[in-house]
Amino acid sequence: VLLCAQGWPVLEELYLSSNYITVLERPDNVLQTLKLLDLSDNQLLDGNQLHLIAELPRLEQLILRNTGISSVQFPDAEFGCKTKMFPLLKRLAINDNKISQWSSINELDKLPSLRALQCSNNPFMDTEKNPETVIQLIIAKISQLEVLNNCEILPAERRGAELDYRKIFGKDWLEAGGHWNPEKNKPSEEFLAAHPRYPTLCLKYGAPEEGELKGRQPLTLKNQLLTLTIKCPEKPEQKPVEKKLPESMTIQKVKGLLYRLFKIPGSELKLSYESSKLEGKEVELDNDLKPLQFYSIESGDCVLVRW
Repeated sequence: VLLCAQGWPVLEELYLSSNYITVLERPDNVLQTLKLLDLSDNQLLDGNQLHLIAELPRLEQLILRNTGISSVQFPDAEFGCKTKMFPLLKRLAINDNKISQWSSINELDKLPSLRALQCSNNPFMDTEKNPETVIQLIIAKISQLEVLNNCEILPAERRGAELDYRKIFGKDWLEAGGHWNPEKNKPSEEFLAAHPRYPTLCLKYGAPEEGELKGRQPLTLKNQLLTLTIKCPEKPEQKPVEKKLPESMTIQKVKGLLYRLFKIPGSELKLSYESSKLEGKEVELDNDLKPLQFYSIESGDCVLVRW
């Protein structure tokens, strides 16, 4: 391929799927204009083969579906820093591979331009019982991601995923040497290797308070019920109402309940909520198909109803 590439000085897209390629070579002085490279259905020897093509200066899309890779690493950069490899890579497909460790997902946060990722059908996707949890973990671990498995990541989804990540691993953070006092906050290297974005999330949202640390609780009905205050800010005559709602209840079903509760005529309800821990910040509940837990709503929060 590299011999032929000398005759393709302005080639932008190269499709090499199912060509029995097992070893990659460094494309010195060729393929320098390449924007898309498809290597799917070739059984590469290992993920480190990718380092040989990492300096392609204009590569924006790399398709590695079913290439047999089991890990992704960018050893030139520490966690929290960006790699010099694949400087313009925006879209990466690593679905249908053998990636089993979350450490490879941590590594993808080092890519400076990554915006879209396909990673379904890898063993690490089966490490959590709830597929939604897997999606949230990926979003929280890769800071610049905008599209995951062909689904756009909405701002509210990212915020919810990052807040939940910060809470779920809060106890691990404390046990590893984390502390609310910045002078005493010294989490272990092992914790930072497993959760490299955790310090950034603490800077973004504040360190988790003790009452927020929920760990991985068993899914009992008690744990799933949220005690929420329902308010109508534009209808002062309507008194606040307290309700216990399942965290799995969708926004659409919440709206149905509120239509009956407030006897609202055929109007379009607009819902938002205020967190009891983040005063003054109002988050719109804008996706009828998502459950309350998607927005990281907790007991004690206030749901605002407008029509």
